[in-house]
Amino acid sequence: MMTLAARTLLAGGGLFLLTGLLSGAWKYACIARSPEAQAPFYVDTAHRASLLYAFACTLLALFSAQSAWSDSVNLAAALVLLAYFAVAVLGYLVHGFLQDTDNQLRSPHRLGTRVIPGSWMRAFMVSLIVGEIGAFLVLFSGYLARVC
Repeated sequence: MMTLAARTLLAGGGLFLLTGLLSGAWKYACIARSPEAQAPFYVDTAHRASLLYAFACTLLALFSAQSAWSDSVNLAAALVLLAYFAVAVLGYLVHGFLQDTDNQLRSPHRLGTRVIPGSWMRAFMVSLIVGEIGAFLVLFSGYLARVC
């Protein structure tokens, strides 16, 4: 039987794959309507990122299933990764829908007609970097501890 962390990551991967497929249909519709045959930048980004996160979740599920750490430790790491992956894709989808920027990290940081303070964006990006890398290292080190 698969661990809860592995099942959670595979379910998340399935949701990202579905998001990738649906955003791919949206991307095609944008391309079909565009005189330049191009989708908005963040529609394309959401499509690609969703597909990449789907396969990343599969690899992470394998690491967590073979981890030397407890399932609760692996589940916590999995949830951190899934949360940050989901927030990233959601941000891409929102920017794709609003077509408010082609670079969410360029100042001023726009969200529709609003501006997000640069300090908030920096804080979020630092938390994303620490959270994703830290959670990955938990799962990968657990895998290495078991197999090496």
